[in-house]
Amino acid sequence: MAWQSNIAQSNIAQGDIGLAEPAPRTVQPNADAVLWATFAGAQQASDFCRSWLAIQCSMIQGAVDALLLLEEPDGRYKMAAGWPDPGRDLTYLAAAAQRALTERRGLIHRPEGCNDSAHVAYPIDVGGRMHGVVVVHVNLEKRPDLQVILRQLLWGVGWLETLFRRRQAENDGTQLARTTFAMDILAGASEQRAFHASALDVANELANRLDCRRVSIGLARDNGIRLAVISHSAVFQEKAHVVAAIENAMEEALDQSASVTVPPAPGAERHISLAHRDLARQFGANSVASVVMASAGRPVGVITLERDNVDAFDARTLHLLEAVAVLLGPLLEMKADTQRLIAGKIVDKTSSGLRAVFGPGRPAVKLAVVMAVAALAFVSLMRGEFRVSAKAVVEGAVQRAIVAPFDGFIATAAARAGDVVSEGQVLATLDDRDLGLEAVRWRSELEQQILKYNDALGKHDRSAARVLGALIEQAKAQLALVEDKLARAKIAAPFAGVVVSGDLSQLLGSPMEKGKMMFELAPLDAFRVILQVDERDILFVSKDQPGQLLLTGLSGAAFPLKVKTVTPVATAADGRNYFRVEAQVDDPEKRLRPGMEGIGKVVVGDGSLIWIWTRSLVDWARITLWKWWP
Repeated sequence: MAWQSNIAQSNIAQGDIGLAEPAPRTVQPNADAVLWATFAGAQQASDFCRSWLAIQCSMIQGAVDALLLLEEPDGRYKMAAGWPDPGRDLTYLAAAAQRALTERRGLIHRPEGCNDSAHVAYPIDVGGRMHGVVVVHVNLEKRPDLQVILRQLLWGVGWLETLFRRRQAENDGTQLARTTFAMDILAGASEQRAFHASALDVANELANRLDCRRVSIGLARDNGIRLAVISHSAVFQEKAHVVAAIENAMEEALDQSASVTVPPAPGAERHISLAHRDLARQFGANSVASVVMASAGRPVGVITLERDNVDAFDARTLHLLEAVAVLLGPLLEMKADTQRLIAGKIVDKTSSGLRAVFGPGRPAVKLAVVMAVAALAFVSLMRGEFRVSAKAVVEGAVQRAIVAPFDGFIATAAARAGDVVSEGQVLATLDDRDLGLEAVRWRSELEQQILKYNDALGKHDRSAARVLGALIEQAKAQLALVEDKLARAKIAAPFAGVVVSGDLSQLLGSPMEKGKMMFELAPLDAFRVILQVDERDILFVSKDQPGQLLLTGLSGAAFPLKVKTVTPVATAADGRNYFRVEAQVDDPEKRLRPGMEGIGKVVVGDGSLIWIWTRSLVDWARITLWKWWP
């Protein structure tokens, strides 16, 4: 673990000793009273720890040496106290301390090779965090009760827990007071809507609460800093001598991005403070302090405070001011930006952009501007082909509907949508069993009538012969009708092409009404393209204009097309108006299929690239301007 090396590097390494046991030490009769008096009156943490460790060892039978390790702010464990002599080398107790910290419990560690001694260790666990460990070297020749020693250390550690909790409570109280102070200042600033009123409220509040003669707040600008408000002053002369001195002090803190105090507060001794000293000397201030306000990691302003009394700004007050500055920075920046006029913002942005383009440095910006100007000149002078784009769908030049010739039932379905068929190929058949029986019946009826007719002729019965002749013709007609239906029961393709629609494979045996569509057939050698041209572009499209068609399913090849018809009727779709334009397309390789979709582009002419790319935007702007123009 990390603390193992920390122990090895800590202050307990004072010399070289082994595990040999020093002679036991005894406590003088009046030692307890002295220890308790020292413990009760300890003002420093070091005195508290030394007296505490001595009291614990005085209560432990056979105690030889003792070590108290406490955690430092950097996470290392260092010796806080040693007994009986803090200058002795107590490194041999590190193993027991390491085990206690690792296992997070009290334990008895017996060194190898020593049967007459033991190291009793107990960790200092406060709220689940290891703050340290105490280790006592006990001489077993005194026959001490080690469990009693563990319990004694358990009770004794409670005093140290009280010390740590008291420290934490003090820190929490300080932090809470600092946060409360900062939040009070922030609340007062938030109540004011305008920036000047908000900043003035902050300055007045800080001046009253921190006993300052003057509190000034300035905002950072590109060329330095500008004084915004002075406490208890509604207005001030921007060219006054005091304003210049205050702004110089603010710029000094802003340039260093750190707090500056005169006289220097602890932790700020190395900061440059010439302007602050000059401000204090000119206007008789006893102490001057400046803290930087930041927002999103960048400085946005400075708060400068001046005192006349003898109390200089200490580290506690400086930390308090820094907490206030952290909270006020984003708020005051937001209020200042909100209050600025649009013209002022435009001027700032314009000036900033001009400085970036024409000023020193910023080569990337200059290069980007040069490239943008070159690109604009190129698209303005370069001419290109102007084409109107539109959604396109392929249809057959002729589309033949194949319907049911009579009422019947579907017997077979040999083709379905998408199949390529030849002329005369059977697409489907209807059940013809009933028709076959009916044909047999009419043939029998015909034969009977012929026999009757011949018999009438043999008897020279002319009237009966004429009636039977009529019946024979009727039977022949019915038989011809049935045979015609039998022939049409096989649904054949009238020409070679592709089945556009129709799938009867899932309807075998179901009834089919006469005249109901069964298939749609389109030829493979003649196609047309239907373009949906937007109403904004229909003005540019006319008959016989060439173009190209790119289909989703055949994106690797573009087919030439030619406009044939422009329909003067608009249809609404997807919230827009479109005109139907028919075009002819050729496919020598016969890869097209009806129903394919894609994009068609009709060549109109040439024009400048900037006009081609921006014409839609310009048209929209014109319509919008005309709509809102009075």
